[in-house]
Amino acid sequence: MKAIYFEHYGPADVLHYGEQPTPTPQADQILVRVHASSVNPIDWKVRAGSLKLITGQNFPKIPGRDVAGTVAAVGENVTRFQPGDRVYGMPDGVGGANAEYALLPEQAAAFVPEKLSFAEAAAVPLGALTALQALRDKGQLLSGDRVLINGASGGVGTFAVQLARLLGAGEITGVCGPDNAELVRGLGADRVLNHHEQDFTQELSRYDLIFDAVAKSSYLASKAALRRNGRYVTTAPEPRDLAAGALVSVFSTKKMSMLLASNYGPDMALISAWLQAGALRPIIAHTFPLAETAEAHRLSEAGRAAGKIVLTVSE
Repeated sequence: MKAIYFEHYGPADVLHYGEQPTPTPQADQILVRVHASSVNPIDWKVRAGSLKLITGQNFPKIPGRDVAGTVAAVGENVTRFQPGDRVYGMPDGVGGANAEYALLPEQAAAFVPEKLSFAEAAAVPLGALTALQALRDKGQLLSGDRVLINGASGGVGTFAVQLARLLGAGEITGVCGPDNAELVRGLGADRVLNHHEQDFTQELSRYDLIFDAVAKSSYLASKAALRRNGRYVTTAPEPRDLAAGALVSVFSTKKMSMLLASNYGPDMALISAWLQAGALRPIIAHTFPLAETAEAHRLSEAGRAAGKIVLTVSE
């Protein structure tokens, strides 16, 4: 099969487009013929070696955390899916989706909502799961809460703004660049702050929940903006910020937590229901063919994409 792969850590130039072995599904897995995938910050962080203590030195590695396509084969214990079904989801581990074929655990896969294209479906899993689990589970969002989303126009942030509304937030503030303010308002934000001109950390005791979807701030910098018993959730902070914040959080009424999204099947089913009902929608910033994944990585690293960067793999 054709795939994007790299044989050592480094910049986007280490990505190759070429032949790799087609994976074989285990008993509880489905093999998906990939029609579309995506690029997320986790992909270029893995490629750059930022997470090599977790990802190790086994090469080649195929990046990609979002899969949308049709079932090509199923493992012997799979009962929910059969060849030809339209499915999407997030693979185990930290990659494998940027290829013509990819594996999904049966429990983590979901049927693509009828109203979504494969490209739209590929924009969903990691971003929506991260936003949902950050707000509901780590952030313990309560009805009426004042919520701030830092990075509200990004791949995770665009879902977080919508999901904060669905989960009952009383006031939603989105932080983004000026070019994306109208997009964020259209997704449901009550207030939009221009991060070039307005510093949310100076809004003292305003927020019940701050979700830093782009890990650009820190708990220590944001703490003063939280109300008593407020919660700060981040995705991938700098190790020094995580260590210092975790220590201070222990002795404070304002708590910090970090999230690594889980490919939890019931959450995918809930997200699918919202998508089918039109209550949630993916935002696609740019689309690239699979062979141009390196260029897609560069765009993601620049941090200027409004929504998700999608890779088209096959028709």
